[in-house]
Amino acid sequence: MAATATARRSRLTPERAAELYTAVLDLLREVGYDALTMDAIAARTHSSKATLYRQWGGKAELVAHAMRHMKPGGVADVDTGSLRGDLVALVTREDDCAMEQNTALMRGLAMAVHNNPDLLRAFKELLIEPELEEFRRVLRRAVDRGEVRADNPAMEFVVHMLLGAFVTRALIDELPPTQNFLISYIDAVVLPALGVPTTT
Repeated sequence: MAATATARRSRLTPERAAELYTAVLDLLREVGYDALTMDAIAARTHSSKATLYRQWGGKAELVAHAMRHMKPGGVADVDTGSLRGDLVALVTREDDCAMEQNTALMRGLAMAVHNNPDLLRAFKELLIEPELEEFRRVLRRAVDRGEVRADNPAMEFVVHMLLGAFVTRALIDELPPTQNFLISYIDAVVLPALGVPTTT
């Protein structure tokens, strides 16, 4: 089945796929997930609905692929030689403006996930599980380097801590996450929980 999906998608050039993904994300920001329709995507991208369904199967899959495409490179590709360096590199891949826009988009999609099982399934398959596995590789490298004990109980909560920083920044402080805020959070919360020194 995965091979069939790959064969379907391979008919589009990477440039055309990127155009489609950008248009989908623009529409998401304008109307939100629930109001987003394949008709609107087709009109915005000058595509036919049949083409969109043939390539992606449905709205949920197309949105998940667009979100995956938006990510600035693979998590596991970041390897600075230290866990602090890796975490700082991950949270500074986007500038503050892009981070604010994308965090707002993710907040809206997080709400939509609760009411759309198809979107939840697509997100788990195409975004959440692959990124969690990549992030585990980053943590395993830290263990292999001797920075973190393998049995440290905070290991399984690192992703929760980082996501919490993004979500609660707006909720508690009424401010968007910024690179400076996230680096401070890593030094004050994440690294101490893992027993890693915060000196640069």
